Amino acid sequence: MDGQIDARLVMTVVGMLVSVAGAAAVARQQIKALGSKLKDVEQRLRKMDSSSDKLETITETQEQRLNVLSKMSSPENLRRDQITLATLIADVKQLQKETDRLHAMHNGKHPPVSSKRKAD
Repeated sequence: MDGQIDARLVMTVVGMLVSVAGAAAVARQQIKALGSKLKDVEQRLRKMDSSSDKLETITETQEQRLNVLSKMSSPENLRRDQITLATLIADVKQLQKETDRLHAMHNGKHPPVSSKRKAD
């Protein structure tokens, strides 16, 4: 076997080349399958990210609404509103008394009015 090429060597080399070519074809096909799976996973991630963004927006809106409601019903605001309401009720009672007094002054009877005016 001093530099001679025999049929056995050729068959071995051809067999190895066929094995390498087959392995390359299988690897290429698996790489394509992995690429399509990767695209599918990426699309799913994008959809999940979009859904997460929508949920985050909804959550922020709900939080803002809750903050507004909590500020409206805070003890300080309720106290202020009660003071304002008490003041308004007192004012209405006073105005009612004044209206009743004015109504009592004007008993519905009018003195006769002369048709002639006095000359100045």
